[in-house]
Amino acid sequence: MINTPRLRALKRAVLGTALALGSASILAAADTVTIGYAVARTGANATGAGITTIPNYELWVKDVNAAGGLTLPDGSQRMIEVVEYDNRSSNEDLVRAIERLASQDKVDLILPPWGTGGNLAVAPLFARFGYPQLAVTAVTDKAPDFAKRWDRSFWMLGGGHDYAAGLVDTLKAAHEAGTINNKVAVVSVADGFGIDLIKGARPAFKEAGFDLVYDESYPLGTSDFAAILSEAQGSGADSFVAFSYPPGSFGMVKTAQSMGYNPPVFYIGVGGAFPIFPKIADGKPTGVMAIGGGDADSPAIQDYFARHTEVIGTPPDSWASAITYASLQMLAQAVERVGLDHEALAQEISTGTFDTVIGTVKLEDNQLRDLWWTGQWQDGAFRAVNPADKAGASVPVIPKPEW
Repeated sequence: MINTPRLRALKRAVLGTALALGSASILAAADTVTIGYAVARTGANATGAGITTIPNYELWVKDVNAAGGLTLPDGSQRMIEVVEYDNRSSNEDLVRAIERLASQDKVDLILPPWGTGGNLAVAPLFARFGYPQLAVTAVTDKAPDFAKRWDRSFWMLGGGHDYAAGLVDTLKAAHEAGTINNKVAVVSVADGFGIDLIKGARPAFKEAGFDLVYDESYPLGTSDFAAILSEAQGSGADSFVAFSYPPGSFGMVKTAQSMGYNPPVFYIGVGGAFPIFPKIADGKPTGVMAIGGGDADSPAIQDYFARHTEVIGTPPDSWASAITYASLQMLAQAVERVGLDHEALAQEISTGTFDTVIGTVKLEDNQLRDLWWTGQWQDGAFRAVNPADKAGASVPVIPKPEW
């Protein structure tokens, strides 16, 4: 098949015009595996997708192709070729793109979008077309129900209650040590992610004896956090908690620094583990807590960080990036064992055991449960602090140092 730069550009133009979703690229051949995805190159979700999802997709494809391609059960190998759409951070565009990947592009495999809301939006489509869905950046307490409803879906990041409970455990220990009071100011983004987290947090805080003296949500896309942080600062709470996406996480940190708001506990959601966070925090990230975490001293994680930095040009985030890459390693190993049949692939992912950058992985009821819930910036690295009894956990620093 002739595939000149002009023809490739024409394909991108035709497909982009047809869906108004931006560029796409298709290279079809009998000896390749075509993998499609629709990710946020633009819009509110572009920061998260551009740090956690897209780089790992590109790194994995590069690694697999450099090794000769995906290995099939008969020992043969097929190079990966990609069909990509920009979903523009719109669930409507995302749904249209996934439908096109499945029904018109007829790709062999589809990788998931970034974010909880996006994964929930396309789960019925993955199910309808029979593709396995590795929902690696979706945090939802309904994962057990979704795994039963859509038996080819896999939920890799836990539920809101898990992260809320991990944070509460950390703060409870600090309160019992007399380091902080029992007052908490909490804000949450009005999106599937934030809603799940705050629903899990409210009863967990209450059961642990904490008083939510400030509890507000804010719309996705909010850019001015001065009023929110002013009320939190005046609440008398020693702990500020934000169940936030990157724009909110970053905006609140900058606002807190500008107004001199420095509570003993400052916790943010997605974005806190991003490699750009120290710069966002004006070089003063130490003590900031955030969702997720990782064992910064793990040789496998250190090797992964080095490889990611070498190929992509920037380090990965210290939470979902490694899990994203691990999910792709699982997919490759499942393809090697059972091939590209979607039913067989889903069964193997559900029941198999896999060697990955985060260690040996075996899902439980289509869910990854061996996870870190809370992390903190310490000594220039984002280190996991909860579960406190898990190998590789660091001791939290409370109160955090001044900005």
